[in-house]
Amino acid sequence: MNRHRRAWMAGLMQAVLAGPSLAQLPSPSLTRVAWVSASSAQDGALFLDELRRGLREHGWFENRNLALSVYWGDYSAPLLDQRMGEAITGRPYVIVCQGTAAVAARKATQTIPVVFGYSGDPVEAGFVRSLARPGGNLTGLSHMALELVDKRMQLLHELLPNARRIAVLSFPQHPGDQAEKRVSDAAAARLGLALEHYDIRAGDGLTGALVQIEQAKPDAVLAFRVQNVIARREAIAAWSLRNRIPVVSGWGQFAQGGNLMTYGPNLRAANFRLASFVDRILKGAQPSDLPVEFPVQVELVINRRAARTLGVTIAASVLLRADEVIE
Repeated sequence: MNRHRRAWMAGLMQAVLAGPSLAQLPSPSLTRVAWVSASSAQDGALFLDELRRGLREHGWFENRNLALSVYWGDYSAPLLDQRMGEAITGRPYVIVCQGTAAVAARKATQTIPVVFGYSGDPVEAGFVRSLARPGGNLTGLSHMALELVDKRMQLLHELLPNARRIAVLSFPQHPGDQAEKRVSDAAAARLGLALEHYDIRAGDGLTGALVQIEQAKPDAVLAFRVQNVIARREAIAAWSLRNRIPVVSGWGQFAQGGNLMTYGPNLRAANFRLASFVDRILKGAQPSDLPVEFPVQVELVINRRAARTLGVTIAASVLLRADEVIE
């Protein structure tokens, strides 16, 4: 073996020992899809798993015919923009966005198809021209589901029959916030409840709103389903238990994070559904022609551990309807 041949073999062996084998490297023929989430890996891994499961149901298997790149924004807008840029650099055929990652995607590309799972109003956010005919490169699922607001208010009333003054924790900058306020006010009026609105704003943020609520001493708090609230669900739960003020919301994660109750869209099922959008686009459909959908499956999650600390007795009729009870 000559000197150049020995050097080449030595270099190849070093590369093999230092990194993945050639068999492990993704094939350039794999269909590239990117997942970009505004949340953290800890909070979003379950939903990513559901997307993967949905893709497999449609015949897309990682390292066989699919390369799925994953990016987490860790609840930081600047980091999310950076991650979106990295995702686009990878030239994916489709970008799947969770939460406000759709905002970053809209700013970053007008050509790559984007499938979103978004808690707000996608028309008001400027993602689509209309729900039936999105018209651009974005489509997906809106978790807003205003029709669930009335049911959530009824459950709150059943859970806390003596509660009359309800503080509402909302985020005015969130597209759809005003519509949810109107629907919530109407639902509360039918039940004889008085809502007091407290907004999370720039500057004092969530802490300032909670201080105001603590001073007002309402009977309970209804937290709107926005990323700012979900990201701080454990801090809100600690505040709730410390002040003995029950807090309810619309994401399952909220009750799982220590709060009393949630009723709203099943986000696991929603992320599974996103795979159908990806599949249709990969098979030739245009996002502009795929109507925005709304959640089909909902879930009621009760945290009995929080209830015991708060001194709340949960009626058997409510417990029997729960999809998950946290002991």
